Amino acid sequence: QVVLVESGGGLVQAGGSLKLSCEYSGAFFNINTMGWYRQAPGKQRELVASITSDENTYYADSVKGRSTISRDNAKRTVYLQMNSLKPEDTAVYYCNVMAGVGKGSWGQGTQVTVSS
Repeated sequence: QVVLVESGGGLVQAGGSLKLSCEYSGAFFNINTMGWYRQAPGKQRELVASITSDENTYYADSVKGRSTISRDNAKRTVYLQMNSLKPEDTAVYYCNVMAGVGKGSWGQGTQVTVSS
């Protein structure tokens, strides 16, 4: 069974930075495609960034140039570094297994709040 645990959210002023972490408990993390999603109040959950097993990355236009997704297979952790944060980045951020072992698994989410 796969368990994902996100951390690193918090309250930050506009222009600030946060680094989110998602720890994966399970086998074969290294072959998985991992994604970060977010859901703001009253809005649908949206894909923010993803990273494949060979570290090809994707970014939504809304975060491109401000965010970096990375992974540490030895630690079975995926990260999302977010810079130049804006109030519209405020959301609950979720980690997801997009492909591979535990596909479809979600974490509990971590709240990011950006004040203006």
